[in-house]
Amino acid sequence: MAKTKTKWICQECGYETIKYIGKCPDCGAWGTITEEIETDNLIPNSTITDNTEPACPINSVQLSQSIRFTTGLSEFDRTLGGGFVQGSIVLIAGDPGIGKSTILLQTSNSIAKNQKVLYVSAEESVSQVKLRAQRLNVDAPSLFVYSQSNFELIKQQIKEVQPDVLIIDSIQAVYTQNITSSPGSVSQIRECTNELMNIAKSQNITVIVVGHVTKDGTIAGPKVLEHMVDTVIYFEGDRYKSYRILRSIKNRFGNTSEVGIFEMCDNGLKEVLNPSELFLHEREKNITSGNIVIAAKEGIRPVLIELQALVGQTSYPSPRRVVNGIDYNRLLQILAVLEKRIGLNLSKLDVYVNVIGGIDIDEPAADLGIALAVATCARDVIVSPDTVIIGEVGLSGEIRNVSSIENRVKESEKLGFKKVIVPAASHLNQKDFNIEIIPVKRLMDAICACVHKEEALLTK
Repeated sequence: MAKTKTKWICQECGYETIKYIGKCPDCGAWGTITEEIETDNLIPNSTITDNTEPACPINSVQLSQSIRFTTGLSEFDRTLGGGFVQGSIVLIAGDPGIGKSTILLQTSNSIAKNQKVLYVSAEESVSQVKLRAQRLNVDAPSLFVYSQSNFELIKQQIKEVQPDVLIIDSIQAVYTQNITSSPGSVSQIRECTNELMNIAKSQNITVIVVGHVTKDGTIAGPKVLEHMVDTVIYFEGDRYKSYRILRSIKNRFGNTSEVGIFEMCDNGLKEVLNPSELFLHEREKNITSGNIVIAAKEGIRPVLIELQALVGQTSYPSPRRVVNGIDYNRLLQILAVLEKRIGLNLSKLDVYVNVIGGIDIDEPAADLGIALAVATCARDVIVSPDTVIIGEVGLSGEIRNVSSIENRVKESEKLGFKKVIVPAASHLNQKDFNIEIIPVKRLMDAICACVHKEEALLTK
């Protein structure tokens, strides 16, 4: 009888110990240490097929024109850097119900028009996949669907079908008989991903793997999983809102700063080619105080987003600060600057700040917009609706420059805005734009340029 060895492994980070402990000392997670049994006669981890080609100068390497192929979705192609690369392995992760299987079925239908695709569903039956495919109008004859979680049987099907693209949905549900632990464990995920990497590199098959995320938003399984794959993409968004963001975290073949924006509809995901128009199309012309348009950035793409602030007398012993879409501590810092540098007393006022559209903004370029939204609402002053606000606010009240300022201004000009307030340090030339550029150095300068009535903010 083969000798067995028992060890305890954290299912969040892969930390190993010889006994059970409640809290993982590596990642700090509770209740994630589970027992796994390994035998001495296990088949060793597979390795990539040895390369028999000799070393050669890099300038003599010839690339095939068909090394990349499109996904059929321009926003997906943007995130990948131009499309899938043959022989690569891509990991797509996201919260349950966010739309991972939906976007992969839509992509499979487009790819299957020119190539053979094998879609392996380890969590649903073939008939259940067909139900979703009917809703998405997916019916490509070169798209093969296979329901199986046993990796040995999946490899046999790959050999029979010989696909150009392989999709595994999801890696946490697939298991190999070479490992005795349960599906989804660290050992199973590591072994199955290593086998898939071998298949991708040796047979030049593009492999797309779906991964789940933990409650804190990280990919479930060991960190080595992210290091093994070529591309890591997060599918983000609120499952109760329609907008989805495809964000590249790691990409060996493209820019990691690109994002793709989609809208979830009844018949699947719809590309958002101009997100600024989408987020502003419901904006009222006769706006009230506290409404500001800022030029934020998603990846390297400028996006115009509406901010709303509501300031009123509090009925509580301490005033409330409620935010949606921005960092809470960032708001507290901006409120402190308004009180100290502008003299706006907010100690007895509730402050609510909301980003329209369900988009999260985590860059400092929104600081000036937040400050003006709070200040104008506190004194019931309306900012001109054809104005865009861009700038970072320092603790001394100075307005600092931000990245990609020219692209932000051009996006504002394209959407028909008349003027834009920017940091004076940006040194933009008015002759290069057809929109009025107002440079400001201090927060007070921005307030005066915005409402033309400084005393309206400083007097009750």
